[in-house]
Amino acid sequence: MAEMEETDFNDILDDWFIESLKTYKDLHVYQLEHPTQVIEWTSGRTVCVAGYSSSKNEILELHLPLKLFADENKGLCAERDFKVVHGGFAEGPVCCLRHVPGTRCVVTNDGLSSDLQVWTVGGDDSDVIRRTGSVKGRRSVSEGGSRIAAPLSSQLLHGARSSDVQLTQLTSGQILYTLETDSADPLSSLQFVSDTVFLAGCCNGNVYIADTRTSAAPQLSPGPAAWGGSVLWWTDASAGRVIRLSSSGQAVVSDLRDLGEAVSWAQLDVQSHRCNPDDVRVSWAPALDNCIAVSGFSGAVQIYKTSVWGTERQDVQPLFEHRGHAVSSQSDDDVFVTAHVWHPERPRTLLSAASDGSVHVWDWVDQSEL
Repeated sequence: MAEMEETDFNDILDDWFIESLKTYKDLHVYQLEHPTQVIEWTSGRTVCVAGYSSSKNEILELHLPLKLFADENKGLCAERDFKVVHGGFAEGPVCCLRHVPGTRCVVTNDGLSSDLQVWTVGGDDSDVIRRTGSVKGRRSVSEGGSRIAAPLSSQLLHGARSSDVQLTQLTSGQILYTLETDSADPLSSLQFVSDTVFLAGCCNGNVYIADTRTSAAPQLSPGPAAWGGSVLWWTDASAGRVIRLSSSGQAVVSDLRDLGEAVSWAQLDVQSHRCNPDDVRVSWAPALDNCIAVSGFSGAVQIYKTSVWGTERQDVQPLFEHRGHAVSSQSDDDVFVTAHVWHPERPRTLLSAASDGSVHVWDWVDQSEL
């Protein structure tokens, strides 16, 4: 029986490998000792990852395979592996990680309180990532952990709930701004949409928009009406558009200037199940118009094109699906994707990580354009 299962696994892997020759421009894999749910760019060629187990965890800066960036004569480039550039250890889980622009610092949260940990990545000819400071949050205990946005080299926006959000001076710890709201909704996302205006996405679908230059009350957009009862929501914004995705697979696109009106919406082809706030990711492509990536529902990362969605509810299929983590895993447990990020400049290049510790970087081919 075991031999038959291994034969079936090898057949599926062979079929997917043959298919991948046509569906990927590039595909490289790496195996971490422990899985990560954070992938954060520290440059155009390096990312930080870190474990999220309850005990001690590695925090690593990885250099992507050089072959990925060889636009010509890829066959002549021998470097096809990820390389560990810097590394260190966190005493607890790393549930959120952000690079501070213009610096060699990253900031993390352990999901246990709203306090942040500050790390220096290398420097002074060192290959060590070392803890160099902390930033105090507004809650001693946090359910779901803090979300972090780093707009400038000297400031951090962070909070676990809508009532906790604050802008802190990184060097002095001085609080520069607090979000004034009566609600205490757990946050699923926190991001800047301009130099001073930020969006706080809540797990119940509510979205706050506020400007750190003023103490005026934030603009509140209530969550969309959900199909099928109580759900969690995740939010992402880019180029004046906001997408909200529910745990039942409902996706709603709105204009940032009028969040109460849906521009388009759709029912995605995902495996709906009970999710935690840290499970699911939805993100706009930074260098590809009207495309989003969705992960966390299964062992796949799905790409959808939102420009073909209408104003009426409709079932939609992904434009592309990266199934590599699930297909290639030999884990006895079901594999699910724990994180994904788009490359900031390469239109169809993404990194993804899964619960078996695998990390993939892949450049997909849009079959509709062939």
